[in-house]
Amino acid sequence: MPALFYKTRYIIAVLLSILLLAGSCKKAQEDFTEDILQQYFEQNILNRDFSVKLATDDTTVLTSQFDGYYFRLLKNTNYDGPMTASKNGTVIYNGTWTSNEDFGKLVINITQPNTPPEFVFLNRAWRFTEKAIPVMKLAPYGSSTPLVLHMERH
Repeated sequence: MPALFYKTRYIIAVLLSILLLAGSCKKAQEDFTEDILQQYFEQNILNRDFSVKLATDDTTVLTSQFDGYYFRLLKNTNYDGPMTASKNGTVIYNGTWTSNEDFGKLVINITQPNTPPEFVFLNRAWRFTEKAIPVMKLAPYGSSTPLVLHMERH
């Protein structure tokens, strides 16, 4: 009887060790993935100039409204920061951006006095449908509204 008791304890100890090890590996994998995504975002999107390559609202093409504009996301923390929009290198509009932990969401907010009306289209939560640099492809986050925004890195 005592031998069975000790075998049971041994099996329980081994199973508990396996569970703890599996749980810690998952956390390490999540941290590793988050680090890779953060690195990609920093190296390919932050502090880079982007222009609007395509902007559509349902069937209306709005791309020409953004001719001459360059947009730049600057870093405050890993998930937010200031943003600038400049036209022909002279007129500068300031705003902010935020993202979530997996960098799948991008919230743009460029509102200040005299902000061009076309920025209303940009000021929203977007989700990345593709981050194949040099073009970021975005769609509305949490919505099926037929909006499309493609921004090209320069």
